[in-house]
Amino acid sequence: MSGNAVEQLQRENETLRAELEALRPQTLRLEHENQALAEQLAWFRRYFLHRKADVVEDSSQQPLPFNEAEVLSETPEPESQEVRTHHRKKPVRRPLPQDMPRVQQIVDLTEEEKICGCGHELSRIGEEKSEKLDIVPPRLRVIEQIRPKYACRQCEGTGDEEHPAVRIAPVPPTLIPKGIATPGLVAYIATSKFEDSLPLYRQEKQFARMGVDLSRRTMADWMIVAAIACKPVLEAAERLLRAGPAALIDETPVQVMKEPGRANTSDSYAWAAVGGDSRHRVVLYRYEPTRSGNVVLEILDGFEGYAQSDGFGGYDWSIASLANVIHVGCLAHIRRKFTDAANIGTNASSAREALSLIAKVYAVERELAGWARDEHFRAERERRAKPLLEKLHKWLQKKAGQVPPKTAIGKAVTYALSQWDKMIRYLECEHLSPDTNRVENAIRPFVLGRKNWLFAGSPRGANASMTLYSLIETAKANNVDPYWYLRALFEQLPTFDSNGDYDELLPWNIVMRKPEGF
Repeated sequence: MSGNAVEQLQRENETLRAELEALRPQTLRLEHENQALAEQLAWFRRYFLHRKADVVEDSSQQPLPFNEAEVLSETPEPESQEVRTHHRKKPVRRPLPQDMPRVQQIVDLTEEEKICGCGHELSRIGEEKSEKLDIVPPRLRVIEQIRPKYACRQCEGTGDEEHPAVRIAPVPPTLIPKGIATPGLVAYIATSKFEDSLPLYRQEKQFARMGVDLSRRTMADWMIVAAIACKPVLEAAERLLRAGPAALIDETPVQVMKEPGRANTSDSYAWAAVGGDSRHRVVLYRYEPTRSGNVVLEILDGFEGYAQSDGFGGYDWSIASLANVIHVGCLAHIRRKFTDAANIGTNASSAREALSLIAKVYAVERELAGWARDEHFRAERERRAKPLLEKLHKWLQKKAGQVPPKTAIGKAVTYALSQWDKMIRYLECEHLSPDTNRVENAIRPFVLGRKNWLFAGSPRGANASMTLYSLIETAKANNVDPYWYLRALFEQLPTFDSNGDYDELLPWNIVMRKPEGF
């Protein structure tokens, strides 16, 4: 081969190398896009076909969609499986509550069986007792209010002109004026709807089976009347929440009909806030047609302390604009991003590494769970958790330059770093945990109920629902039975002094007495 030919081949080789180098970034970009699209497909498959809990699935059992056949074909069938013997503890049945009504049922021998073969009568030497749980379906009863009338037979009223001739006691004030509903019935309907997620149309059918024609429209009107009457109590709860030292906020969509100027298909929002002092917890719901951060300003108006939320952008500017309020982020939302990356990502090992570090932070929370939430708790938690968080932060900074930003692991790292400065502030307040799970747990009953009743019929009805949800969830948060709380509240509100302190009617202060027959 001549020298010219060799030089020409060398030039062609250099040209091809240059073209290859020029194509390398495009090839890398396409690889990253393909990886991101594969992860998106895996996410959709998991979202619609699998559970959505924050659980890392076994990646060996979840092949990627484009190499499924290869993975399954290369996985050998197990020839045999060794099962270790173990001793399982016999489950212990929990005792039934001692304050539950009991009916004794004697199961005895017949008189003939009580005679011994020797002819003498058997003596009772003891007994065996067991308990079975029974239920009596809800029963309606009618309370007849009898107001005796009085008159003087001697003067027929002429001897006492300051009083009417016929005297009768005034009608006792009640929550539903001129209505047939007692406080107990209104409390039962409210608890069934907002605690047990039983829509009014289903309750209508239940009452019909019991022989009472009680329309859902009537019950809806009762709910609105009850909510309006409870407004001063809700305001007392709001004052306690705004007194600090910490508040958690979250929101979820809700469809509300008949909103002025909006289509019935538009999304409105149910906002939830959890706060209170070290002894009493307050849970407040609020209906708003918008997800704007202006709602946060209204909820936290006058609040001083730490406000914790997820990474929704509306919280950033709104909380930042409030004086004496420190914004805190959520570690659980960071963890969820890495959980998704571990379940659907092609770089699952890195995601599991992050999850392992986060798990150690939560282990500190579990170890300190029994401590009083005071300065000693705060100092000890910081001593144990801060080194773990610093290690996680260094890991995130290192990974940020190594993983493609559009992949699941890249998005998780980017999100974690963007939330980091807010998230670690939970260490400053002993009343906070690393996440917003408390407010998410508080909003969950509303989400479950929404699956049954689907939408609110009007803004007025939505506001009433938020009030009753607030009272019920606040009662539950303070270990007070919501039915008995609402019953006592509805009994006492009509006669409560409007100039009085409505703090007396909050769940931890109100006096509850069960009537006869309960």
